[in-house]
Amino acid sequence: MTRPPIGANTWIWTSPVTDEQLVELVPRLSQWGFDLIELPIENLTDWDAERTAELLKEHELGASICIAMAPGRELCATDAGTVAATQKFLQRSIDAAATVGSTVIAGPIYASVGRTWRMSGQERAALYADLRTALKPVCEYGAERGVRVAIEPLVRYETSVINTVEQALEVLDGLPAEGSGLLVDNYHANVEERDVAGAFRLAGDRLAHVHLCANDRGAPGADHFDWHGIRDALSDIDYDGAVVIESFTAENESIATAASVWRQLAKSQDAIAVDGIAHLKAVFA
Repeated sequence: MTRPPIGANTWIWTSPVTDEQLVELVPRLSQWGFDLIELPIENLTDWDAERTAELLKEHELGASICIAMAPGRELCATDAGTVAATQKFLQRSIDAAATVGSTVIAGPIYASVGRTWRMSGQERAALYADLRTALKPVCEYGAERGVRVAIEPLVRYETSVINTVEQALEVLDGLPAEGSGLLVDNYHANVEERDVAGAFRLAGDRLAHVHLCANDRGAPGADHFDWHGIRDALSDIDYDGAVVIESFTAENESIATAASVWRQLAKSQDAIAVDGIAHLKAVFA
């Protein structure tokens, strides 16, 4: 297996990221040997896509985009106006992704994080049908611009909509493959899947993006994961996308609360990135 591009999410250091912070972070990630930087879109005006594209070109760094689904961003179990506003937000996010050269927007692109409710099997099937309908124009918009919409299963206490790869594949059934896909994060899979490597393997050619971290959200490698099993699973499905270290800073109140980060996860935030990339380069060598 050829080593996949390795990235780091800016949530390791800050939230929301700004143009000024990117001027500092982009050259550091390039110097540390990263292939790309993952840019969260929390608000469409937090950073300027054209300015960022020039900065990335200057430092020969690629990009991926992750989507923050804040309260009020809903594609299911809500009113038509909220769905339309969320679709418009996602389409503008796709525009930003195309500008900075990202081939994916990824995240729990279906409901706001933290929103949970009980559903019967029949209610879930109806919800998934509504979600497919809401996702379709967004995925078609992405396909026209070379950007896939990758939906992410989350742990049960962050959503009740999609918790497993199997559920995500059910939602994706019938959506255009060139505009839709799946993000698998080993942190969430460690809770919800009976076989972490098997979850990546099950995603198959629908896998569009990968998030990696330690089981406690720290640096990849400082954990109990079977990293060679994850590598082999990605090799088995001929995965050709990026792998991105996603972690969070405990210093920012909003992001720490959202991600339930109550303590420092490494000796420093930089160490999560530096130690993490060293480990991933060894695993995927």
